[in-house]
Amino acid sequence: MSERVDVATIFAEHHVGLVRLALLMVGDQATAEDVVQDAFARTHAGRARLRDPGKALTYVRSAVLNGCRSVLRRRATVFRRVVPYEPPVWSAESAALIGEERRAVLLAMRELPRRQREALTLRYYLDLTDQEIAETMGISVSTARSTIARGLAALGRVLGEDS
Repeated sequence: MSERVDVATIFAEHHVGLVRLALLMVGDQATAEDVVQDAFARTHAGRARLRDPGKALTYVRSAVLNGCRSVLRRRATVFRRVVPYEPPVWSAESAALIGEERRAVLLAMRELPRRQREALTLRYYLDLTDQEIAETMGISVSTARSTIARGLAALGRVLGEDS
């Protein structure tokens, strides 16, 4: 008899981190929460089909990233005309909590290609290993490493730091 995935435990332990991941990807809290909720709902509904319960968290992370990609694709379709990018509005509370340097990094991350942004977020925000990043993104470990390296170099250029 196969072991069932305990979605409630995964939710309790990883919900906040996954919402943060989605927030970095989509730029607003409400959409981020919706994406994560949808990923957990789909995981719960299909938990009997998961072959390896040990990979359930990786599955949920991938579902969150895919949900973010879908949201961004829908937004791109809606806003085909050229609209100047405006960074997300930071609340006074958020601004006080995260400081100027961190906000600059978050804004600079928006200028990176999607794949680099995702890889850097998974590494430095969720503190995942190269193997976990590769599994979450559906790429090889060496591709994950090179994407992180290129992302760091690009981030340094965007921020105007000497490499």
